Amino acid sequence: MLISLPAHLILLLQTLLISTHIVGGAIIVRDGPVTGRIQTTPVTVYKPRSLEFLKRTRLRSLRQLECEAQSNVNQTERLEWDAVQVEGPDVEDRHTLAQLARMAGNAYALPGHSNWYDVDPAWNTSFPFGWEEGEGFRGHVFLSSDNNTVVLSIKGTTLNGPTSRLDKYNDNLLFSCCCARHAWVLRTVCDCYGSGWTCDNQCLSDALIEDSLFYSIGTKLVDDLLHIYPSANIWLVGHSLGGALSTLLGATYGLPAVAFESPGERLAAQRLHLPLPPTINDTEPETPSFWARFPILAAILPTPRVPRSPPPPPPLAASITHVYHTADPIPFGTCSGLYSACASAGYALETKCHLGKSIVFDTLNRMKWLVDVRKHVVKEVVKLLDVPAEGEDGVDWGDDGEGGGEDPEDPCRDPNWCFGGASMRGVVQRVWAWTLGDGPDVGMRGIHLPGKNKKKPGKGKKGEGEDGGEEKKKDYTRVPKAIVEVDCVDCARWEFLPNEEEKGIGTN
Repeated sequence: MLISLPAHLILLLQTLLISTHIVGGAIIVRDGPVTGRIQTTPVTVYKPRSLEFLKRTRLRSLRQLECEAQSNVNQTERLEWDAVQVEGPDVEDRHTLAQLARMAGNAYALPGHSNWYDVDPAWNTSFPFGWEEGEGFRGHVFLSSDNNTVVLSIKGTTLNGPTSRLDKYNDNLLFSCCCARHAWVLRTVCDCYGSGWTCDNQCLSDALIEDSLFYSIGTKLVDDLLHIYPSANIWLVGHSLGGALSTLLGATYGLPAVAFESPGERLAAQRLHLPLPPTINDTEPETPSFWARFPILAAILPTPRVPRSPPPPPPLAASITHVYHTADPIPFGTCSGLYSACASAGYALETKCHLGKSIVFDTLNRMKWLVDVRKHVVKEVVKLLDVPAEGEDGVDWGDDGEGGGEDPEDPCRDPNWCFGGASMRGVVQRVWAWTLGDGPDVGMRGIHLPGKNKKKPGKGKKGEGEDGGEEKKKDYTRVPKAIVEVDCVDCARWEFLPNEEEKGIGTN
């Protein structure tokens, strides 16, 4: 019989288990960069030099209304980050993603129940947290057999259950533009709305740091894990809301995190005033300009027009990975609007921009799936990622769409999603507002739809016959190439003001 214990008591028991070095029963352990059957790879993460100073920096940033923690005038108060190489999950390996997805799915269940997923034997030891009555932030802590790797799995949203009310409250705070005020069917979750399309930004930040919210509870749990396992590799995983919480906590502490089918959490990270690691520009020394080297010429000749500076690069969040597929509207922020399924259920899931990098499975073209919010559930993700058994057919996701054939017929039939679009490519561009293009660097601008860049018949690769030769053997262990959402903008029509009362705009 499984007894659900408070998180702090569980972690105290884990400390005792570490001293005996006995965890679980029969465990498979392999040497080298493999833990169980989950592949690992070296990952550079940026960890705050002091956790206490990190917390003070966040509080100072909240008081200043802007996230100025890294550009503070007083350099003695600058938050220092250490680049540390750790063993993180190999997100380019399909089996590894499948196992992490199963752990994320297990955050919804208890061992022995029908919705509990089996994981590799090396990870059969887990301890639940947050399963007491009245708790909302819950999941499991998975341990490798040698205690060198700890996986914190966080539960996502449950539509009907004891945590549903708190789940919805956290969803609408994290993923709505302004307190879930975008449809008459929704009840606002904070009083930050001004008038028209204006919202009080400081009010939103204050609403997100309440001690009862899931993010604040998660920081306390991660603090405990870091103190109990000071030398272990700690990973975070989750699905939907749990995935966003995992990546937010991963960004806070510099830990590898993998999220499945998560709404965009980049806006929530800004509102939480997370002191993010340095950007690419911060790590490269500045090169003096030509005019700075010759001040006399600069005084004589007319000063050239200064070009507009490019947008700031994304943070070095290589340890944060989002995994989702194109048939799920929630990660793309399209399950919104008055008549959407999400709004009808009371959810305002409006954000689409993610931290880190994203691995996007184009299930619309490759598997002929239709856009359907029911594809958001974790069991669909597990089935999608599970490697086909020997002799079973499947999709080689690393193929990048090579092979002949025309673009598939648009499978979308729902006018709520298609808006009359004639082609799936046009639908993606109009509905999801992502830049799609052809070429080898398309991954840095948006989603590469494999329907384009097809090989023409008779144009086989080197070593193949004139008609393409023998078909290349499929590799079911590969996944799509990761992309970075550099051109993504959330809540473009909204204006977020520092303080609505100072502007003379009354709150509602």
